[in-house]
Amino acid sequence: MSEADTRKPVIVLVRPQLGENIGKAARAMLNFGLTEMRLVEPRDGWPNPSAGPAASGADVVLEGAKVFSTTADAVADCAHVYATTVRKRGVTKPVVTPEEASREMASATGRSAILFGPERSGLETEDVALARAILTVPINPDFGSLNLAQAVILCAYEWSKHETLVQPTQEDLLPPAPQEDLEGLIGHLEGMLEPKGYFRPESRAEATRRTLRGVLTKPGWNHLEVRTLRGVLSSLQREPKS
Repeated sequence: MSEADTRKPVIVLVRPQLGENIGKAARAMLNFGLTEMRLVEPRDGWPNPSAGPAASGADVVLEGAKVFSTTADAVADCAHVYATTVRKRGVTKPVVTPEEASREMASATGRSAILFGPERSGLETEDVALARAILTVPINPDFGSLNLAQAVILCAYEWSKHETLVQPTQEDLLPPAPQEDLEGLIGHLEGMLEPKGYFRPESRAEATRRTLRGVLTKPGWNHLEVRTLRGVLSSLQREPKS
C-alpha cells in the first residue's frame, strides 16, 4: 500500500446488517477517493451477493473489504479512531464534526479509522470506548435520521477536501471573445438604436452609451455567444417577410 493510501482513513462498518447498505457505503466511499473498507461481524456474512448491485461499480472497495471478528481487531493498526455516534452516557471523549475530524486526520501521523455502527442501533458503548473522539454530524434536532451510506458520504466528502480530486464542469468553458468582436456587437446594437431615438436627449447620449457598454461587457461573452447575439440583432434588423 502506498504512502498516499495510508493517509486515507479506513471506513469500518461495525456489525452491518444488510448487504445493500454495505454496497451503498462502498459507492459513497469511492465517490470521494476512499477505498479501504473493514467489516466487523457482518450479520449476513461476507461476501454478500446483495452488495455488488448496490455498489454501482465500486467493486474495488468490495473486493478489498476485510472481515474482523471484533472492532478492536479492525482498528488495531490505527492510531486515530473516530466513532460516529451521538454522545454516549458515561463516555467522556472529545466531540468533533466531520470537517474537524478530516482536518485532524489529514495532518496526523499514523493511520486513521472511522467507525460506523449497525443501521438500527448504532455503535455500542464498548465500540465507542475504542475511539479517541466522537464524530457527530450537526443535524436537525427534530429529525436526526441518517442512513449508513449518508453518514459515510458526509465523512468521505469532508475528507475529499484535503485531496486533489477533480471537479468536473458541465462543459468546456470558452475564453472571452476578443475586444474587436465585442466592439462589433456594441456598434451593431447602437446602430440599430440610433434611428429609433434611443440616445435622446443629446445631453444624456454619452451616459446612455456608457451604461449600455457596461451592460454588454459585464458578462464576458465568448465568441460563440457574441456571434449568436449578432445573429439575433441582424434578424431583428431585417424587414419582416410578407
